[in-house]
Parts: sequence; structure tokens; C-alpha cells
Amino acid sequence: MPAFTRIRCAVAALALVVAAPLVSAADGSIIERPTVPPPYILVGFVGGFVRHNNPHQGPVIFAQQARHKLPKNSFVRVFENRHRKSAYNTILHLLDYDHDGALSEKEKSNARIILFGHSWGASAVVLLARELDQAGIPVLLTVQVDSVAKPWQRDDVIPDNVAAAVNFYQPHGFIHGRSEIRAEDDSKTQIIGNYRFDYQQAPVKCDGTSWFDRAFMGDHMQSECDPRIWSQVDNLIRQRIEPPQEPIASAFQR
Repeated sequence: MPAFTRIRCAVAALALVVAAPLVSAADGSIIERPTVPPPYILVGFVGGFVRHNNPHQGPVIFAQQARHKLPKNSFVRVFENRHRKSAYNTILHLLDYDHDGALSEKEKSNARIILFGHSWGASAVVLLARELDQAGIPVLLTVQVDSVAKPWQRDDVIPDNVAAAVNFYQPHGFIHGRSEIRAEDDSKTQIIGNYRFDYQQAPVKCDGTSWFDRAFMGDHMQSECDPRIWSQVDNLIRQRIEPPQEPIASAFQR
């Protein structure tokens, strides 16, 4: 290939990279590269080995409803818990609205991030909040639903970049959630509460679960599909959004 042709191709490729308004999301989809920060960034994690788009999963259903209820241009996405790094990179892309590859203090201060998850996904919430803390990025709210940590993880201590945190759990079965979370710094993080749900006394019907889940993880699975929990999550998020929005979970149906 002649030298001039090679130079022309290189310049064209560079122009496409610089001008591209898109970034790749964790699931392989494409999202627009923002010119202003999203009003809110709502990131959820599913538990176990569940796919991020499983239509029967509580976090997925909740995110679908949130997309239509949060302020315009808010970002909402659910990730698989093993894709925490992709979620982190997506948040950095969204906050870097001048596209210089580094976050300024102003870009960090504009962050309005809410994290939620179930089971291993709830543990991923705390780990992601900790990684954001190391980057100097604040988090409005973390929500853990029947949080289960992998052996090398800690999901009980909430880092001090988190303004408020809440924990929902149930105590029964071979797999059950952490009963208590605490703040790394009480002066910076409000622990809203550790709320216990008992499905031995008040069972919940879950659609789309396997016989294995029902036989061995029944109570744990019920925490994922319990509309009472997601209604409380809805209320907590709305309290942190100005002006007040229509309830996100109003159409939460199983």
C-alpha cells in the first residue's frame, strides 16, 4: 500500500475514534457517550449465574420500571455480578462528559449513583461502591437484598463515599442473606436499616424459577421476587430524587 494511502487511512480511523459518540456497554450493546452527566445512574446486579436480562428476576423487572420513571436521560442498567468491572467502566464513561479520559473533581461531584442487587449481586454492590470510593466518586444509595458474599469478599462494611445504605434479608435456608451491615464511618454514611423478611410465615410466589431453586433455595429466591421489598426500594430511591417522581414499582408485577 502506498505511503500516502496508509497515512490517509490512519487519519480517517483516528477521526472516527475521536468523533465517535458511542461507548460499548458491558453486555456488548452500545450507549451514547454523554455530553452532560446523566441526572442519575442506576446500576443493578443479579445474583448467582443469572443473566442480566432474565425477565423473571426482581432486579431486572425493577430496572425496566425505573427506566420510565426516573428523570429524563438517567442511565439504568442491570449487570451480571461477575461483570462488576464492566459496570465500573460504564460509570466512568458516563461521568467523563468532556471525554478527556480522566475525571475532574467537578465530574466526580456531579455523580448521582444508586446501586442495588440481590444475593451475589448485592455483594457486588458493596465491592463496586468501594472501587468508586478509591476513585473519589460518591454514591447516593446502596441497596442489598439477601446479600451473599463469595468467600473472598466482604459485603458487611459500607465505604464512606456512600451517603446511605439499606439491607433486606431473610434468615432461612442453606443460602440466606447477611443480617447486618454497618458503616465504615457513621458520620458519613447513614445505615437506613437492616430489614428482616420471613417467608416461612409469609411466603411469596415466584415465577420462572427452577425445581432446584424451589427445593434448595426457596426462601432466598423469594427475597428476589418479593414485591414488598422492591416497593420499599422504590420509596427509598424516590426520596433521593428531586422533584418527587411517580412510584417506580407501581407496575411491579410477577
